Amino acid sequence: MVIAAIGSIPLIMTLGNSMLIPIFPKMKSSLDLSQMQVSLTITVFSIAGAICIPVVGYLSDRFSRKVIIIPSLILFGLGGLLAGLGAAFFSNSYTWIIIGRIIQGIGAAGTAPIAMALTGDLFKGGEQSRVLGVFEASNGLGKVLSPIIGSLIALIVWHLVFFAFPLFSIISLLLVWFFVKEKSNRQAPPPFPKYVRGLLSVFKHEGRWLFTTYLAGGTVLFTLFGILFYLSDILESKHSIEGVLKGLILALPLLVMVSTSYITGSKIGKNLEKMKKLAVLGFLLMTISFGLLVMFEKIVLFLIVLALSSVGAGLILPCVNSIITGAVGKERRGFVTSLYGSVRFLGVALGPPVFTRLMDWSRTGMFLTIAAFTLIVGLLVLTLLHVKGKDGTDNKQTAVRYKYL
Repeated sequence: MVIAAIGSIPLIMTLGNSMLIPIFPKMKSSLDLSQMQVSLTITVFSIAGAICIPVVGYLSDRFSRKVIIIPSLILFGLGGLLAGLGAAFFSNSYTWIIIGRIIQGIGAAGTAPIAMALTGDLFKGGEQSRVLGVFEASNGLGKVLSPIIGSLIALIVWHLVFFAFPLFSIISLLLVWFFVKEKSNRQAPPPFPKYVRGLLSVFKHEGRWLFTTYLAGGTVLFTLFGILFYLSDILESKHSIEGVLKGLILALPLLVMVSTSYITGSKIGKNLEKMKKLAVLGFLLMTISFGLLVMFEKIVLFLIVLALSSVGAGLILPCVNSIITGAVGKERRGFVTSLYGSVRFLGVALGPPVFTRLMDWSRTGMFLTIAAFTLIVGLLVLTLLHVKGKDGTDNKQTAVRYKYL
């Protein structure tokens, strides 16, 4: 039940964006919005979260993980409620939706990134990697279910989706409240100046590989939400596919990713060499997939080729999660994992608007540009992560270490 409670947190956060993707065309026509305005409903959520995550990360190190997670879930639900009420009953509906989404983003800042740090606190060694695999699989499961749930709810009325967020938040909140018990022998937090000096020391000595792993995780989320935004648009505009069928199609690449994430997390243990190799392989598969998508417009062939990039994403994310979670001691883990969460949020924020611009420019240019980008990030992972030993099974807090150029 502890794992279920932890797994529910990224599931809730994922629903915050992915469940909206199927309703975008209806929102666009109902409120007379531009494609860019629609994409901003994801962007403002993610930017608000990215800005707040480092703050709540520090607070979770200073106090406790649950003290941050529970109010954050409440705020997330309230933001969804405000967006729903604004869309249904208020004038200037779009403005209220944006305000509600900003509040949701602030709430989301204290959910998944802090849950990742909580996992590092409660589990060690290979068990930690397995739970982080469940964590990423839960994240992916949310992405799989959310287009289907969003499509089903939209059959009634599109803005009803926003009212689902408070319900899901309450379920996760109750699971965390009753089943997550943090260790009572928690050390007193260091004074703020000492805390900052410790963080600066971490990034001074291990910053190059740490920022590389941040970039890797952010790139996966950037491409994932960008391609989902593109796919949601073409399914209706070019293939006249709507409703639940559209939700099911959007869920297919995500299902491939979540399955791969779960298997990867269960197999990597604390083997750092394996993590690096799988991450590089993941970026290679993503590069090949995006490069080949230029040649395929029929939806079945497009989805088959797109599945390669989903496999790549499923290989990368559990490895990056394990590396970052084990990179520093418990006393600073909240900030380091939260900063990683900020980068992931920024990836999500940038995906839809960047892909919108690229779609307006050139379909071929869009896929080739993204393929080149994933190739560059893969090369950075290959060259900047030099593994020192096969595993990190010693008992020190900073068991995961790398040589850096």
